[in-house]
Amino acid sequence: MMYENQRTIHHAPHHQHQQLRKIKTHHNQDSQKHRSGHADHQEEEGEKLQLVDLSGMSLDALPSPSLNLALICKLNLSNNNLQEIPESLTARLLNVVVLDVHSNQLRSLPNSIGCLSKLKLLNVSGNLIEFLPKTIENCRALEELNANFNKLTVLPDTIGFELINLKKLSVNSNKLVVLPRSTSYLTALRVLDARLNCLRALPEDLENLVNLETLNVSQNFQYLETLPYSIGLLLNLVELDVSYNKIKALPDSIGCLKKLMKISVEGNPLVSPPPEVVEQGEYAVKEYLCEKMNSAHQSPPKKKSSWVGKLVKYGTFGARRKEREEREGFIMHEQYRAIAGLATPRHVSMFSPKRLFSPRRYS
Repeated sequence: MMYENQRTIHHAPHHQHQQLRKIKTHHNQDSQKHRSGHADHQEEEGEKLQLVDLSGMSLDALPSPSLNLALICKLNLSNNNLQEIPESLTARLLNVVVLDVHSNQLRSLPNSIGCLSKLKLLNVSGNLIEFLPKTIENCRALEELNANFNKLTVLPDTIGFELINLKKLSVNSNKLVVLPRSTSYLTALRVLDARLNCLRALPEDLENLVNLETLNVSQNFQYLETLPYSIGLLLNLVELDVSYNKIKALPDSIGCLKKLMKISVEGNPLVSPPPEVVEQGEYAVKEYLCEKMNSAHQSPPKKKSSWVGKLVKYGTFGARRKEREEREGFIMHEQYRAIAGLATPRHVSMFSPKRLFSPRRYS
């Protein structure tokens, strides 16, 4: 990743980590400083952006910083033994774009992470995190969130309403039971990886994920039994992996996914499509589902109406009930024709299902 106004310098090492500390920064000259043929090589301190690498140092705690935290654009703290990140440190990383803290012993993230308004990539994988702070929703520039291999049981409820620039969400190998409904509002999302969790269902309105190309919800084993019909509205979906779940039937709407090139369904007790179709590959599966959907569309099943619905439909309470009865082929017992006009509070008891649809007389 390239950043403007970056400079290569070497800082004096911290006295406790003299042989380990690695700090690198890069610089590109600002061409706008050259005016009237005169090259100005001087820089302002505030124009330096630094890449700080403290990875793989077996750190149990962060050393006292000897540099301006506001100048760091990339901070790598991965592969250490950190159990926490100080709130005060995160709050001062005002220009950080990449924050990598994977493979530590973190149990939580500081609430001050919401101060990172320029953060684009956050990697917290391989920790012991049980939940993400709600303040993470303030990181609206975030494009990639990697929280794999943690102990997450939930995600913030409204995370999808705020992280509108998120393109990749990786939360595999956690303990998630559901994805929040707001996930379906991540309209910039291209990759959603939620395999190896305890998912029991996916959000119903997935059609809002208009840019989604890869969806992986495999290996939720005995938990995930169905997929929402809206999955067939992910028109840009290229790869779908639902293997090793408890799914018995794929939604017919998957047959509409013209860009779908790879579909993995092994390890499911599939009945629709049947195993002999699945063995023939992606094209056969899509064709089967498409034909099934078209067949269902041509002869849709009739819905059973409630007794009240029938009364309204056939005009029992209207003046033109006879015409409707004749047109619909509905023959009503003569004794019930007299109830027209009796829909008043004191006659409500007369319209119970038992009284209306029982042919015996009442004295």
